[in-house]
Amino acid sequence: MKTYRSKILILILSFTLLLLTGCKSPEPEDEVKKPVIYLYPTSEQTVSVKLEYKGELTCTYPEYNNGWEVKAQPDGTLTNLADNREYSYLYWEGVSSTKWDMSKGFVVKGNNTEKFLQEKLEYLGLTPKEYNEFIVYWLPTMKENNYNLITFAGEEYEDTAKLEINPQPDSILRIMMVFKPLNKDMKIEEQKLEPFIREGFTVVEWGGTELK
Repeated sequence: MKTYRSKILILILSFTLLLLTGCKSPEPEDEVKKPVIYLYPTSEQTVSVKLEYKGELTCTYPEYNNGWEVKAQPDGTLTNLADNREYSYLYWEGVSSTKWDMSKGFVVKGNNTEKFLQEKLEYLGLTPKEYNEFIVYWLPTMKENNYNLITFAGEEYEDTAKLEINPQPDSILRIMMVFKPLNKDMKIEEQKLEPFIREGFTVVEWGGTELK
C-alpha cells in the first residue's frame, strides 16, 4: 500500500510541477528545446522580454504569461519581478512547423560531438559557462548517434521566434543548433560561421532542435 501511495504522490507532484512551470506535453512535431536567454546589462537594469513565437510554447520557466520582466545584474543574475525569485536565465520550449535549411552544415561522428561543440560554440561567442550548459544538455542524446548532421540556423529561426527586449540590447547572439541523426557519413557543404563580439548590454540565447 505504501508503494501505491508513493506512486500516486509522485504523479500528483509531477502534474503540479507542469502546471507551475507552464509546461505541457508537446505534439509529435520538431521541438525547439531549451532555448535559454541570458541578460548581461552593464549595470543593474530592469528588462522586459517578450517572445513572438510562430508555434506553441510547451514550457517556460519562470512562467512566461504575457512576457518576462526581470531585474538583471551584469553577471547575468536575474530577479523575476513576478515572484521575486532569482534565476540564471529565461527558459522556453515550443513546437512549430518551421522548415529548417539543412543545405549547409557539418557531419560529425557521435563520439566527436563533444569536441565539435566546444570548438564551434566558443568560436560563435559563448563563454565556457554558457557552452558547458549547452553541451551538458545535448551531449547525452547526440553522442549515441552514429553521425549527426548539424547546422546553426539563421533567418528562419529569427522569423520563427522573434524577441522584443526593452531596453534594446547593444549586442545579441542567438544560437539555434538544428541536427539530424544519421546512420552513415554524407557529404555536405560546410557552413561558414561568424564570431560574435560582445558590446555593452549583451543578450545571449542558445537552444537546439532535433529533426526526426
